[in-house]
Amino acid sequence: MTIIEKILASHSDQETVKPGDIIDVFIDTRAARDFGGANVVKNLLDNGLSVADPRHTVFTFDCNPGGSDQKYAANQQFCRMYARQHDIPVYDVDAGIGTHLAIDKGFVFPGSTFVSTDSHANIMGAIGAFGQGMGDQDIAAAWAKGAVWFKVPESVKLNLNGKLPANVTAKDIVLNLLSVFGANKLLGYSVEVYGDAVEALTLDERITISSMATEMGAIIILFTPNEKVLDALQALTGKRYTPVVADGDAVYTKTFDIDISRFVPMVANPGHPHDNAPLESVMKKKIDSAFIGSCTNGRIEDLRITAEILKGRKVAPGVVLKIVPSTDEIWQQALNEGLIKIFKDAGALVSNAGCAGCAAGQVGQNGPEEVTISTGNRNFAGKQGKGYVYLASPATVAASAVAGYITDPMNIPEQPAVFTKTEGATQTTVKEKKVPAEVKTTVEGRVWVIRKDDIDTDMIFHNRYLAITDINEMGQYTFDNLKGYEDFAKKARPGDIVVTTKNFGAGSSRQQAVDCFKALGVQCIIAESYGAIYERNAINAALPILTYAEGMLEETSMETGDVIRVNFTTGDLTNLSKGKSTRINKFYDAQLQIYKNGGLL
Repeated sequence: MTIIEKILASHSDQETVKPGDIIDVFIDTRAARDFGGANVVKNLLDNGLSVADPRHTVFTFDCNPGGSDQKYAANQQFCRMYARQHDIPVYDVDAGIGTHLAIDKGFVFPGSTFVSTDSHANIMGAIGAFGQGMGDQDIAAAWAKGAVWFKVPESVKLNLNGKLPANVTAKDIVLNLLSVFGANKLLGYSVEVYGDAVEALTLDERITISSMATEMGAIIILFTPNEKVLDALQALTGKRYTPVVADGDAVYTKTFDIDISRFVPMVANPGHPHDNAPLESVMKKKIDSAFIGSCTNGRIEDLRITAEILKGRKVAPGVVLKIVPSTDEIWQQALNEGLIKIFKDAGALVSNAGCAGCAAGQVGQNGPEEVTISTGNRNFAGKQGKGYVYLASPATVAASAVAGYITDPMNIPEQPAVFTKTEGATQTTVKEKKVPAEVKTTVEGRVWVIRKDDIDTDMIFHNRYLAITDINEMGQYTFDNLKGYEDFAKKARPGDIVVTTKNFGAGSSRQQAVDCFKALGVQCIIAESYGAIYERNAINAALPILTYAEGMLEETSMETGDVIRVNFTTGDLTNLSKGKSTRINKFYDAQLQIYKNGGLL
């Protein structure tokens, strides 16, 4: 049998298996991340299922280890609470990438089986283990039953022949293979890799290659661990493993012989990991940012290569270099070896361990038109932002960060490239401001009476939406964090008026907390008082705001749904529904002038 057949057979009730067989496979380690983990738990709870064996079950929080997203934070805490109740280990936001922890901590080992909500769980092929990324329901089934059904794949043999050129790294190997096989020629196959050059590959290098099996469409890329790799695993885990080796008469659907002496340093062009080109074809392409990390290239060897290039050098002016080790232990090792100091002296940003840009939960995102060169494994359009992402080796990325353009370590210039005022600039049209010919100083509208002091800007427009800059998108989020008014944006109508109490708009300086009301067509806001910054923001944006003395609500018998009339210049206020009038504080002169101008600018 092939390697995968022997592993699957040993984890089933079958002595032998063959391609096409559908079997139940016992899973040694069943993992869920902060991405998908909450849904795994929900599937268990909704279906009345329990965890079969907590000793084989684990949470790994690596998608948003920065804790910068409240939805992720909610999912993480939900999973923590479930884990506490069921004695499930949690590798929390301070630990690093789950698949790497699985290898380094020894809960995946040669010949074992592993499933996770991580599509790169097949990275376990680097140590001759079976790993698969699966959806929430599959993982929930694995947690509840200890096994999953699986169709035994066909196996292919990949022989890498010849001598690897000195300037070709493990990342270059897999990018070269992607240029040969694309994203679908190995689709659905288990790929076993052999050859003299393979025997020389370290554990970290094998991890790099196996991590991109998914991008090649393969079920898994399997290496047979040699003594050097077994030594490395023993140093990490304290255990000596026996690898699974394919039988001499194993049947392979296809065999490919590849001459790696012809491999060259490569990049993947923006849009697809399999759209590859020789590095020399994009030399001197100006970059805005660079990223080193991910489950493909966040190992200690990758960081050492990076440090060797950065030592005594500086990141090019205007370029941002982001470095994210794959695990916290690797981060600590880099600190102990002095690598972190080299990175910081060079001007790099070093983040805590995690998946970084791949999961959009950490550093590694880019903006429109931004050109990034990255050691990640994916560069699909929009995945890391609206810019352009090239994939390359750590050596290429580090050299490019210093040069300011894409290059290799042998061609780093004495003086880095710098940005000019026109290079890469987004062309904008300066609009002519239209000053309103006439503005209403008396308005009538349905009123919302919100009797709550200290409504802060997070209640008005939550910080999870702060990246929104288009005013037309802001209205839908108004008050969605204010208890009792979460549906305000759906119920509000253009022309409505908001009346509230003391210190409205306390907190931050976010302009969106003003603009969201303008987006909904709210005609004015009336409060006893405002937060100082909010008051300025509203006046400057020409959102009418007025103040009143305590007792006005009772004096006018004002309730939500009443129709009121307000005169900004006199302060006259009439509750048309109740037939009661009063006077509140009118616009002051500067406020009226700004309002008539359509805003401060």
